[in-house]
Amino acid sequence: MVNHYEAAFVLTPVLSEPQAKEAVEKFENLLTQNGGTILNREEWGLKQLAYPIQGKNSGFYVILQFDVDPSVIATLETEFRRDERIIRFLTTRLDKYAFEYAEKRRNNFKKEEA
Repeated sequence: MVNHYEAAFVLTPVLSEPQAKEAVEKFENLLTQNGGTILNREEWGLKQLAYPIQGKNSGFYVILQFDVDPSVIATLETEFRRDERIIRFLTTRLDKYAFEYAEKRRNNFKKEEA
């Protein structure tokens, strides 16, 4: 059984743009190698944190939406914890209403780009 998930994570601000993209690709590859499908990736860029975390006041915000078997989530979160580039992360399972909202938001975003 495959569920819909969303993972939001903050990367340390000392990374360059290519290093940040490489970190995001690492987690995308982990998901796809374990049978997951990436639905959407939002890179918000360098943003100010609400409060200092590990002595840092800013970080690169990234949101991944994906479908994957629930057993893979433990592996993903273990990799988040092991990677020193990750300051904070949150993985949530999307219910049908949250998934519909995320899909609507994606479609609106694509219309704005066109």
